[in-house]
Amino acid sequence: MTAALVAGLLAGYGIAVPVGAVGTYLVSLTARTSLRTGVCAALGVATADGLYALAAVAGGSALASALRPALGPLRWVCVLVLLALAAWGAADAVRRYRGGRLATRSGPAPPSPARAYLALLGITLLNPATVIYFTALVLGSQGGRAAGAVEQTVFVTAAFAASASWQVLLAGGGALLGRALTGRRGRLVTALVASGVMTALAARMAVAPA
Repeated sequence: MTAALVAGLLAGYGIAVPVGAVGTYLVSLTARTSLRTGVCAALGVATADGLYALAAVAGGSALASALRPALGPLRWVCVLVLLALAAWGAADAVRRYRGGRLATRSGPAPPSPARAYLALLGITLLNPATVIYFTALVLGSQGGRAAGAVEQTVFVTAAFAASASWQVLLAGGGALLGRALTGRRGRLVTALVASGVMTALAARMAVAPA
């Protein structure tokens, strides 16, 4: 259970820490509206991460049972997927930093807390990298066995809690934290930290006993 908790926390922070367009919008939304609206929007992002973690755990366990003979090679494929995501995230962050490009967003009047939650939930659900990340992590970490219901629940809950804590931190920081984390340097640092977490997860998966 402890292993599932730690894995879930690392997975949640690994996918949540990069401050991209969604994180930038979340901070600016909170600065323009209220903490309540920002927290609701943050929970929308975390809910999407939690749903993808749940889908990956449920589907991953079924696939692990059906494809048990192939899980050895599959684990290495998953390691490569995680490393590719880490490399892609780091390279993209460095390219944007060097190019001096920051995402800007203009739109209609700020939404209500409920609309903010639904909007950020929908936007995050459209990100295919999230489901690829969680599926690769779950499949590669199972080592030929299907996780129990308790382990699955702990993993998904921890992933949601990690994502929620980071998103709420972004929202609660408001404009001051936003300038630190959504500026060119802040976005570079958070992306590199997240890539490091993904790389560490891939390394742990690679050395785990079959």
